Amino acid sequence: MMDLRRLALVVVTVAVTVVGEFGCGCFGNVLTLNVLRKFAGHGKNLSALRAHDIRRHGRLLSTIGVDLPLGGNGHPSETGLYFAKIGLGNPSKDYYVQVDTGSDILWVNCAGCDKCPTKSDLGLGLTLYDPKKSSTSSLVYCDQDFCTSTYDGPLPGCKPNLQCQYNVVYGDGSSTAGYFVKDNMKLEQFSAIVAYLLILLVHENGPYRCGARQSGELGSSSEALDGILGFGQANSSIISQLAASGKVKKSFAHCLDNIEGGGIFAIGEVVSPKVKRTPMVQN
Repeated sequence: MMDLRRLALVVVTVAVTVVGEFGCGCFGNVLTLNVLRKFAGHGKNLSALRAHDIRRHGRLLSTIGVDLPLGGNGHPSETGLYFAKIGLGNPSKDYYVQVDTGSDILWVNCAGCDKCPTKSDLGLGLTLYDPKKSSTSSLVYCDQDFCTSTYDGPLPGCKPNLQCQYNVVYGDGSSTAGYFVKDNMKLEQFSAIVAYLLILLVHENGPYRCGARQSGELGSSSEALDGILGFGQANSSIISQLAASGKVKKSFAHCLDNIEGGGIFAIGEVVSPKVKRTPMVQN
């Protein structure tokens, strides 16, 4: 799992209605995300490696079956950090998020953050999410279906007009905290019209506003990304929300290049018989 530090930020999870497509091809009920790997110091820029992945994996995906064997990054001295590009808001803006199969939420850094990174040594442009600049954003309250589904029941202390809050502590002791907001989200060729975001709301002698605090390596330019894309088992995770919408099967696979970097993260039906399946262990 990723090395997180303590932070308070925007978290995005999805309950989607698919209405459009863009980017790479879609095969049946399979959603694929191009996954880019940290490769600083390997002599190739992001555009070159991404173009390499598109050509190579385009050949894989053009077949009837999709063979996605799991591979490591091949560089033990590095963090093995993988990430994907998503779109948020209306008008949509691009965000680069670390792909993590052990997290149950998708978060991105929020406008108003004092110490969030503004640049990255990964060759990426970073963006702070601002719900006030999205025409489709709105608060999610504790008595709404998404909130009760996330908690498998009513949120303790819920009352009218109380935001749906969320807190999580990761394995390394770092944590996230905030409130859910609804907005648009895009995952490569799929446009998710109904999406749920967790956003930190700060109240300091005035109205609630978007804000965040960040420290450790996530705030450094060498490791900086916009957030994390979680594919855990909880109802709030991306894979659970997509599956609940009936758009994809609740399964995923990755193909990670341990030499050049990059790869594919496939969501939904895994059609190749060569793929070795690993059941998910209950929490």
